[in-house]
Amino acid sequence: MELKKVEIETPEDCNVILGIAHFIKTVEDIYEALVNAVPAIKFGIGFCESSGPCLVRSEGNDEELKKLAKNQALKLGCGHCFIIFLKNAYPINVLDKIKQVPEVCTIHAATANPLEVIVAETEQGRGILGVIDGFKTKGIETEKDVEARREFLRKIGYKL
Repeated sequence: MELKKVEIETPEDCNVILGIAHFIKTVEDIYEALVNAVPAIKFGIGFCESSGPCLVRSEGNDEELKKLAKNQALKLGCGHCFIIFLKNAYPINVLDKIKQVPEVCTIHAATANPLEVIVAETEQGRGILGVIDGFKTKGIETEKDVEARREFLRKIGYKL
């Protein structure tokens, strides 16, 4: 077995969601979940099929994000993984809908941070062991940090 680190290239104004599902219709069902959650959302989905022709399946309503998703999915090459790049929404707006898709098994990450995926490769194929989401923790927040966090949440409309 060989371990590899796959860096996910996420544009500055995007969020990425990485998970595992189990059926060829995953991209279509996630597409429907996303547009039903946030009608103005822009996104691309890539899904690595792990049986039959073992192709990357893709959908989306933004050609640039769709291209990015299928290229990053191919780079991952892990059976039944999916990757979603989204704009005009945050993961918090869509995660419940994605989790309700019957094919979705696991969500590994939902982030705008730099993302590294730890992949194991065997003679049979590849699988995701885990992710590195962002950077190492530097300390405990101070009262000033608490105030900044609360201001940020109000600025982006998540708190009154």
